[in-house]
Amino acid sequence: MTMTEEFHRVDRPETDEQTRAIHRVADAAHRLNEAVQRAVGAGVSVELIRVSRHHSGTGAWGDQLVPTVRETKAPAD
Repeated sequence: MTMTEEFHRVDRPETDEQTRAIHRVADAAHRLNEAVQRAVGAGVSVELIRVSRHHSGTGAWGDQLVPTVRETKAPAD
């Protein structure tokens, strides 16, 4: 790159509402997985449990989760 080149903003392509919703869920799941890895690395066990299922009334549904976190017991000497 030379000093005369400039950066230009590139907008995301227009997407429909369903595609944006899928991307939001995928991004959140990725962040959740990273948080689980950090928690496990810190010495706790994490289990995700489905506590309910959300229905749209038009045939769409989605599971809703809650984390159960347990501290790992240190092995006895």
